[in-house]
Amino acid sequence: MDLPRGPLSGIRVLELEAIGPVPFCGMLLADMGADVLLVDRTQDAGLGFGGERAHDVMLRGRRSVTLDLKSAAATEAALTLAQQADALIEGFRPGVLERLGLAPDVLLARNPRLVIGRMTGWGQDGPLSGRAGHDIDYIALSGALAAIGRAGEAPVPPLNLVGDFGGGGMLLAFGVACALLEARQSGRGQVIDAAMVEGSALLTTMVWGMRAAGQWRDERGANVLDGAAPWYDTYSTSDGKHFAVGAIEPRFYAELLQRLGLAGEALPAQHDRAGWPQLRARFAAEFAKRTRDEWQAIFAGSDACAAPVLGFGEAMDHPHARARGSHVSVGGIVQPAPAPRFSRTPGAVRNPPPERGANGRAALADWGFDDEAIERLRGLGMGFGN
Repeated sequence: MDLPRGPLSGIRVLELEAIGPVPFCGMLLADMGADVLLVDRTQDAGLGFGGERAHDVMLRGRRSVTLDLKSAAATEAALTLAQQADALIEGFRPGVLERLGLAPDVLLARNPRLVIGRMTGWGQDGPLSGRAGHDIDYIALSGALAAIGRAGEAPVPPLNLVGDFGGGGMLLAFGVACALLEARQSGRGQVIDAAMVEGSALLTTMVWGMRAAGQWRDERGANVLDGAAPWYDTYSTSDGKHFAVGAIEPRFYAELLQRLGLAGEALPAQHDRAGWPQLRARFAAEFAKRTRDEWQAIFAGSDACAAPVLGFGEAMDHPHARARGSHVSVGGIVQPAPAPRFSRTPGAVRNPPPERGANGRAALADWGFDDEAIERLRGLGMGFGN
């Protein structure tokens, strides 16, 4: 069965092997129909899942060639590929691409329309630009990490979702899409400097507005959205599981009280902070009386903004996820389906993560290289399969 043409169909993206946000960006572009050619290292460098490439599901939808970019011949091969690409994405530290002979000015001299997406933690310049780091470091300096956690306790890392993926890979994909659109109008490429410290800060934009309005305190567990409000938090159920409540608006809060059996009880007003400990105690006592699934049945069909806290394995089996096809099985591994959804040009997963060099020759042919050019690339050190 032919797969649908995604909204980025016809776009060619060269992805230099990296970890975290760059492959996530490549996945987003590939899911939406871009032809993403992964330039793998000649052997595993411990960047992903070791020898189990099939488990590195963010690499889905690609084909692969291999190159040792430290050799001059391989640099020429990469430049040759870049001439045929619409975009290139990379995640080296600042200066590394230049040392490899692939500086943006060199790339743009070969292909003036090329969009070059550069993903780093700290940005291409600034006093921290050359330092190593990971998600937790970037969100620490952006202010995002300080806001996550319980009052009086240490900040809690929100997995690596805020820096690597929300503030990193998605930011880079957005930048690439914007620059590609502009390049179609101007005929000129450009360089995207995507930094996770800035991307994670961008995700907190609403909080900055709330701070300016005096509606946010710079302390954990003191604000409506960080667990301080009893009607925006999680509660333990009788089976040791949890239920989430987000009843912010008055009518949703009234529905919450009704479903909890507290509608007729004399309770503090919703926004009476002095009464929040009492409200929390009552909510906790009620939720502790029933199992998570019993509460799910009680809240079914309601607008109380309450939901069971599901693990990953449970999430894929939830009736809503099943009804929408929110997960797909690729190469026998269940994973989130492409998103968002398009009415005419839906995204799709075109193939499982490629082994190093898998289907590289076919990709090169699709990119316009004839047999002679393909053999020349092989002579420059490029490895590829059929």
